[in-house]
Amino acid sequence: MLEVLLILATIASTIFTAILLLLPSRYVKHSPPKAVSSVSADEPKISVQVLVLGDIGRSPRMQYHAMSIAKHGGRVDMIGYKESTLHPGLIDNPLISIVTLPPPPSLLRSKTLPFVVIGPLKVLWQIWSLFHTLGYRTNPSRWLLVQNPPSIPTLFIAIIICFLRNTHLIIDWHNYGWTILAGTRGEKHPFVIISKYYEAFLGRWAPTASFTVTHAMAKQLRNKPYNIRSPIFTLHDRPAAIFQPISSPSARLSFLMNLPETARHTNDIMGGKTKLLVSSTSWTPDEDFSLLLSALCSYSSTSTSKPLPPILAIITGKGPQKQLYLNRIASLTASSQLRNITILTAWLSVEDYATLLACADLGVCLHMSSSGVDLPMKVVDMFGAGLPVIGYGAYESWGELVKEGVNGRGFRTSGELAEVLEELFDRKGEGQELDKLRVGAREEGKRRWDEEWDGVAGRVLGLCD
Repeated sequence: MLEVLLILATIASTIFTAILLLLPSRYVKHSPPKAVSSVSADEPKISVQVLVLGDIGRSPRMQYHAMSIAKHGGRVDMIGYKESTLHPGLIDNPLISIVTLPPPPSLLRSKTLPFVVIGPLKVLWQIWSLFHTLGYRTNPSRWLLVQNPPSIPTLFIAIIICFLRNTHLIIDWHNYGWTILAGTRGEKHPFVIISKYYEAFLGRWAPTASFTVTHAMAKQLRNKPYNIRSPIFTLHDRPAAIFQPISSPSARLSFLMNLPETARHTNDIMGGKTKLLVSSTSWTPDEDFSLLLSALCSYSSTSTSKPLPPILAIITGKGPQKQLYLNRIASLTASSQLRNITILTAWLSVEDYATLLACADLGVCLHMSSSGVDLPMKVVDMFGAGLPVIGYGAYESWGELVKEGVNGRGFRTSGELAEVLEELFDRKGEGQELDKLRVGAREEGKRRWDEEWDGVAGRVLGLCD
């Protein structure tokens, strides 16, 4: 009997030892760092993992976080999928490492299998890839900064990793995952209900601190169902340095002539005979492009009786509904419902997109907040480029960014959008209202990301006084 117990004890201790040896290494706080001026890639002030369970290139706010941390001497592991072009500031930075998550197998990307099969399998794949990447492919860090949404399985894995590696968790709340899911499946769907309480429970207990994109969201997270009691800091999105107004007519002329989408319209745009309208969309149901399309049809119809200039509308972005709307645009054009309207789509580099905004006459935002308390970063970028904005404004936090009649205008229906376009572009008004909004946009765009980040996130991370 004693021999059996000894054998069992040996087996148990061996297994326990193996588990301990296989656990991820833990973060150890080192001695105080040297002065900022002497910090190098080998001597970082702090270490931070910035996690995006999505395409890094399409997550500008998280990219800005990484660049700001590195700017102040912190080491960053930028973790996510690499599907599109990264911000230039991330590339060849000795303090930033891009850690690419492995994409799901082709079977899990198939559209032939039903969601009830693909969904759980994809989550299992994400659980494994996240745990392996955060726990073994990267060094332990002082902080883990996680983008939310998606919350499944990100928050669950983040909690485990932070416990095992002695890491502090910060959740950067961009929106709520369950409200986005409810937009396609309804609030009563079992998956939506599970997602809601999963997100609320883990959001309550997981973070050392939270960042939110609006004051309205911070206030909401203090109440049911979240009831978060750890510190919450509002960190408004602000434009990066790359988004700047363009003051030189020759620079505007040169860009418009060299961009394929605007080349043949350049002279009319420069002369004010054609208005350049820009909208960035993800071509998803939460950005209803039909609002803009219907408004442009109304504008075209009204232009037969009012002195309205032609519009060149350039729509940037990628998404699942793009081809659907391209077909509708072709049909409307063929039936002469867009007589003085030209709609083109484009996928541009960050640099070209920033310059296009600066060259445009008006920006349009179609974002519809699923939660009512988030804000679209594309509006921030437009203000940074000095571009006035009209956008869907039927949600609580809209007023935190767009001041009606000062730097932009809001609308709720396609009819209201058409009326705003006619009012701003009507030749009888000589563009006075649009010029006024442009002044307001430039004023709003003066406060930049670095200033906002240093005063909030920089202090939380201990990088700024």
